[in-house]
Amino acid sequence: MTLHRQNLTRGYPIALLSAAILSTTAIFIRYLTQTYQLPPLVLAFWRDSFVALSLLPALGLLNPKLLRVTRRHLLYLLAYGLVLAVFNSLWTLSVALNGAAVSTVLAYCSAGFTALLGWWLLKERLDWAKIVAVILSLGGCVLVSGALDPAAWRANLLGILTGVLSGLLYAIYTLMGRSASQRGLNAWTTILYTFGFAAAFLLIFNLFPWVKLPGAAARPADLFWLGDALAGWGILFLLAAGPTVLGFGLYNISLTYLPSSVANLIVTLEPAFTAVIAYFLLGERLGGMQILGSLLILAGVVFLRIYEGWLEGQARSGESKN
Repeated sequence: MTLHRQNLTRGYPIALLSAAILSTTAIFIRYLTQTYQLPPLVLAFWRDSFVALSLLPALGLLNPKLLRVTRRHLLYLLAYGLVLAVFNSLWTLSVALNGAAVSTVLAYCSAGFTALLGWWLLKERLDWAKIVAVILSLGGCVLVSGALDPAAWRANLLGILTGVLSGLLYAIYTLMGRSASQRGLNAWTTILYTFGFAAAFLLIFNLFPWVKLPGAAARPADLFWLGDALAGWGILFLLAAGPTVLGFGLYNISLTYLPSSVANLIVTLEPAFTAVIAYFLLGERLGGMQILGSLLILAGVVFLRIYEGWLEGQARSGESKN
């Protein structure tokens, strides 16, 4: 067996496992908000805190150099953490309002938003293929959210807004991740600092004295909403250690065996995995228009990934000829 085939044989199952683990994020969130009525922003605060607290000793023991960042990078990571805090707030609230399957699909509208923001902010090329992906993604987003139905706006206005805005913030988060990589920041260093700063911002969001945000703690004592519910705390810790740390770690490992375009394609199976798990564990069902919208969003993401992979291949081919 050639080295290339060996890498594919190892990389595919690792990437699939990464997608499967990442897909449980919304399941954990939905379970905690339904079973314990845990306020979404309180949940987001503890999730980000547990991620940072579990990574800090791990990196300190395994590679202390990853804990050090320059002041210039620290300011960037602070801004990145603020974006993550807002995204996690919207995403967690969306799961509580829309359900695990719908909220995960809506977050994948980020592919369309990323293409538009990349063109606007980073001067990336917006060619016909990206325009097609944008139309598919945003069109699917409208169908999944039920935005075509006036009754949906009356019954679930906050759910529609948080779902769509979570996709927009995910796109901004993705673009900042690209920028962090271009700045030479290690992926684990970035996760540690952004989640740490996000936890600090989420603490502020929960304790705003002059305004109460939707899903935030009504009073400081609500930060310990779970009280002595050890099972709830355990599930909250699993949410941080599993989907976030382990899922991302496996994805990084898959990139050592697979091209990034292939790994990204496999990870786009996340909404499908979430929908299946939510069906069996939470009894969630997507309607006909939502299924159509989901397929449009996934088609847009897959089309964009394939096109980007083709562009990378063309660029490498041109370099080899020169």
